Amino acid sequence: MSSVAVLTQESFAEHRSGLVPQQIKVATLNSEEESDPPTYKDAFPPLPEKSACLENAQEPAGAWSNKIRPIKASVITQVFHVPLEERKYKDMNQFGEGEQAKICLEIMQRTGAHLELSLAKDQGLSIMVSGKLDAVMKARKDIVARLQTQASATVAIPKEHHRFVIGKNGEKLQDLELKTATKIQIPRPDDASNQIRITGTKEGIEKARHEVLLISAEQDKRAVERLEVEKAFHPFIAGPYNRLVGEIMQETGTRINIPPPSVNRTEIVFTGEKEQLAQAVARIKKIYEEKKKKTTTIAVEVKKSQHKYVIGPKGNSLQEILERTGVSVEIPPSDSISETVILRGEPEKLGQALTEVYAKANSFTVSSVSAPSWLHRFIIGKKGQNLAKITQQMPKVRGPCGLCPLWFLPDTVQFLFIVT
Repeated sequence: MSSVAVLTQESFAEHRSGLVPQQIKVATLNSEEESDPPTYKDAFPPLPEKSACLENAQEPAGAWSNKIRPIKASVITQVFHVPLEERKYKDMNQFGEGEQAKICLEIMQRTGAHLELSLAKDQGLSIMVSGKLDAVMKARKDIVARLQTQASATVAIPKEHHRFVIGKNGEKLQDLELKTATKIQIPRPDDASNQIRITGTKEGIEKARHEVLLISAEQDKRAVERLEVEKAFHPFIAGPYNRLVGEIMQETGTRINIPPPSVNRTEIVFTGEKEQLAQAVARIKKIYEEKKKKTTTIAVEVKKSQHKYVIGPKGNSLQEILERTGVSVEIPPSDSISETVILRGEPEKLGQALTEVYAKANSFTVSSVSAPSWLHRFIIGKKGQNLAKITQQMPKVRGPCGLCPLWFLPDTVQFLFIVT
């Protein structure tokens, strides 16, 4: 019978430091093995003839020991992190129970993957998924769709390019949805709209949008050029709130596709008329070369739980720092245990940017009040009336979800306060 395993913080860390790398390592074999699987003759070489056996009696198994290649394991493990603000189910009587647990059981039964859950200190949810690659990808898509809050966005590409996004028998579209854990809706052939709607998490939408634009660029009859630019310099080329790249696109009539931060790619793709495209490429190259010469980096340690305050809603705090100081701030991915934040910019501006980073990180203070679990319902009040009063009297006090003045932690019988 399937079950949902609830991990402690310590055991989950043990999984990440021990189990996960070991299992993932098997799935990341080199490209030679991926593209050149062993043939029957490689795996089962013919036995040597009798005369050869007599001559090479000291090496009876040489052909077998040299030619047999390791067989790839069919089971992989991936870890997904759902930030608190993106969790669909925040209010549960006990972690691992309720609607969330039912959904996890359904996902395991439907996909054949195994799920293990862990609640982080910042109340984010870490989910470790094990199983065959296809099962893990399907489970990931279900997790995003059913356990994370969903957003949507549209991307416009020429109508005649839609069929290339769909692919033969819809296979390309299905693969893209699995890889990005999104739902992609393409207008029917009799619909004149060129807008493709993407539904999923913010990160998934960014990845899917990037892939759709790349597919469209490959089919565009106009000139297409790709420019390799180190990932760390992409924020300078995009500019604060993407204004700089927007100006270049408007002035040259060239479409410029910069990979979003969540996509691990370095190439910037240009599409447009040859002359205008060349102008756009030249301007981007100039910005890149100038920043490489003039900028330097510093690394600072910021508590993982404070990273979200440095990032700000929809990345606004990072954009504010870039706009005011010209310094780019690199935050480790949410599923990384690293607490190192990297600042990149001109030396004379790094001090100001560092001050702003620490100010953002410490703009919230967190404290908790212990209370026996039987008192919780009296503190909350009927339909949250008591909490509503606190909201009105002290508007700067709120819970980490941003929707309630206090956050209820059933596993620690505490109430958590965040004060701005």
